[in-house]
Amino acid sequence: MGWRNRLAALRRSDGDDVASRMAQAYEAAAAGDHETALEIWGPLAHAGVARAQNNVGACFSEGLGVARDPALAVRWLTLAAEAGDPVGRRNLAALYFKGEGVEQDFGRAAELYRAAAEQGDGPAQDMLSWMLLEGECIAPDTSEARRWAEAAAAQGVAAAMTRLGMLFHNALGVERDPVAAAAWWTKAAARGDADGQAMLGAAHVLGSGVAKDGVAALAWLIRARAGGSTLAEPFLDPARAPLTPDQVAEAGRRAAAPLEAGP
Repeated sequence: MGWRNRLAALRRSDGDDVASRMAQAYEAAAAGDHETALEIWGPLAHAGVARAQNNVGACFSEGLGVARDPALAVRWLTLAAEAGDPVGRRNLAALYFKGEGVEQDFGRAAELYRAAAEQGDGPAQDMLSWMLLEGECIAPDTSEARRWAEAAAAQGVAAAMTRLGMLFHNALGVERDPVAAAAWWTKAAARGDADGQAMLGAAHVLGSGVAKDGVAALAWLIRARAGGSTLAEPFLDPARAPLTPDQVAEAGRRAAAPLEAGP
C-alpha cells in the first residue's frame, strides 16, 4: 500500500488503530528495521500524529532507515514540538543545542528543554539541570538545577543522580554532605552511569560517606573506566596499590559481574 493510500486509510481509522500502528512501528524499530517503522510512521506523521512526527524527525536526525538529513529532522521535530509532544520538544532542543539543521541557539534549546521538562520528560529535566548548573550556555541557577535533577532522578535518570551527588559533594546550593553524595552515586552506579561509578569508587578509596573499601573502590573504578568516565583514572592507582593480588582479582570479578540496580 502506498503512502497516499495509507494516509487515506488512517484518516478513516480511530485512535485504537493509530495506537496499534504505532506499536507495530516501535516493534519494527526495536528489531532494527527502521525502514518498516518509517513506512508506518510516515502516514501517521502526515496525518498530524505528533509522536510519529517526532519519530520521523529522529530518524532523519540519526540516519535510521533513511539518509541523515538535519534540515528534514528540524522540519518534522518542529511540527512535533509545536503540537506539544514532549519528546519532540526535547529532540528539537538537542538540534538547537548542537546547531544541526539550524543555527546554534542555546537560549532556544533551553526553552524547549524547559517546556519538555515541565511536561515530565525525564531526559529533558536532566539536560535542563545540567545547563543550569554549568552556566556556560544559559544563566546559572543552582537551586533550579537541583530541582530538575531531583525530578529526573525520580524517573530513574542515572546522570541526574550523579549530578545530585556532585551537588552535595561540592556544597553547591546545599550544605556539604558526603553521606548524601555517596548515596546518590550508589544509585547512579547501580544504574550504569560511568561518572557515578567513578565517584562512588573514589568515595570508597577515601572513605567519604561510605566505608573505606579498596576492593569495592577498584571494582567501581574499573567499571567506570570501561564505561568511558575520565573521572576514574586518578583514583585507580591509589585504589589498587594497597591491595593484594587476590583482592585485585576479586575487584576484577566484581567489575565484570552484571549490575543489580537498586530502588
